[in-house]
Amino acid sequence: MLRLVQLEGESLIADVRRPAFDHAWVEHARTAPSQVVERLAGATIAITNKVPIDAASIAALPELKMIAISATGTNNVDLDACRERGIVVSNIRGYAGHTVPEHVMALLLALSRNLVAWRESLQAGGWQRSEQFCLFDHPIRDLHGATLGLIGAGTLGNGVARLAEAFGMRVLRAERKGAVVIRHGYTGFGEVLAEADAISLHCPLTADTQNLIGESELQMMKPSALLINTARGGIVDEAALIRALKAGWIGGAGFDVITAEPPPAGHPMLDPALLALPNFLLTPHVAWSSRPAMQTLADQLIDNIEAFVAGAPKNRVA
Repeated sequence: MLRLVQLEGESLIADVRRPAFDHAWVEHARTAPSQVVERLAGATIAITNKVPIDAASIAALPELKMIAISATGTNNVDLDACRERGIVVSNIRGYAGHTVPEHVMALLLALSRNLVAWRESLQAGGWQRSEQFCLFDHPIRDLHGATLGLIGAGTLGNGVARLAEAFGMRVLRAERKGAVVIRHGYTGFGEVLAEADAISLHCPLTADTQNLIGESELQMMKPSALLINTARGGIVDEAALIRALKAGWIGGAGFDVITAEPPPAGHPMLDPALLALPNFLLTPHVAWSSRPAMQTLADQLIDNIEAFVAGAPKNRVA
């Protein structure tokens, strides 16, 4: 009988059906990195969302045959170690094609229309003291006619492009950083940074994209430009971002991800002074988590596991 171990059941709110083959299902609400080997002992299939499974853990789990990642990102699993062992690794694809783009647009709209600053004005009594029917304290910019730069295409980038174009935005897709040849339909990386009124990130976190946006990239952007990150925290140099916001290198930022999740006490991205800025919005990695999206994810997760057991793995990354 195959033993399936879900390491972090609380990371998914959905009706997770049980696979259609003989198996033993063990579910843990959450798992600390130090508990991985103990909990996966004897497991044939491991299910993880963000819990890391590194090379040392893989070496200590001789019966492990598959790791089913209940997310698109794979940076929490040592794929090279899995390949060496012949362990199949599958991820989830295409499930968040509506919910993440909608979150991106929500962040763009909130920042472009200065919603946080307007709320603060109301709370301070500014409208109540006004001698006219409206206030002009904070500038409002339309998305219509603005340029959006996309770094990373795929399902999510293309979904954002469709919504942005519906708002009347011009969309530029950035070529890979440092690329010599510019593909048809793409624009040079540096040119996108310089031209865009907003940049939205949709690339995976890899060795090549670690700190992809750093101090030099931020200084290439327009002083009024917005930076949106619903991808992975490590893609942006957080120290450089904080300097950029405080120094006015860019107009604002909307983030759904940071380098450490959940963040430890004292994490710089949760500094009260930073969170108090009206041009910085941070949400706790929720862009992906609409109820319909989570159900689609759950269904695909079990589809991946059943396909592996049937001898025809789907959505393989290793």
